[in-house]
Amino acid sequence: MINRVVLVGRLTKDPEIRYTTNGIASCRFTVAVNRTFKGQNGEQEADFINCQAWRKNAENLANFMKKGSLIGLEGRIQTGSYEGQDGKRVYTTDVVADSIQFLEPRNSTEGAQNAPNYQSSTNTGGTNQNPPQGEYGSQNKQPSYTRVDEDPFANSKGPIEVSEDDLPF
Repeated sequence: MINRVVLVGRLTKDPEIRYTTNGIASCRFTVAVNRTFKGQNGEQEADFINCQAWRKNAENLANFMKKGSLIGLEGRIQTGSYEGQDGKRVYTTDVVADSIQFLEPRNSTEGAQNAPNYQSSTNTGGTNQNPPQGEYGSQNKQPSYTRVDEDPFANSKGPIEVSEDDLPF
C-alpha cells in the first residue's frame, strides 16, 4: 500500500517546538497550500493542511522558519481520534513529515520566487544530523547546495552500461 504526500506551501504561524517526556522533539504546524484554480470571485484559494514533524525536522523547523516561510515536505497521512470535552469522538487527519525542505532563505521577503533549497532533513529513526550551514550557520560562509561526493556518476566517462537483468520491468 502507498501513503505518500508531497506539499509546497507557506507556514501559517511561527512553529513551536515541544518535547515528549522521553525528550523527543515534536512540532505541529499548518501549511497553506494554494489550489491550482481560482474561486468564483477570482481570488486564489488555499487549503490549510495540519502537519507534524519529529526529531531533527521539528528542531530545524522551529529554529529556522517562521510564519510565511515557504517549505516543501514529503510525508504520510496519519489519522486518529480522541474524545472531546463534550464526550463526542473527534477525528483528526495530519501529514507526518518525513522530509522537510526550506525553499527560501530565512531572511527573504514573502513571495520570493526561484529561491534555492537551503535545507533538507529526513527522520531516520533518531540519527543526529548536522545543523544547516551557510545562511543559518556562520555569517561568512557561502551556502553549499550540492555535494559532489553524493553523485555516483560524477566521474563517469561516457554512457553507463546497464544489463536487462538490472531493469525492474
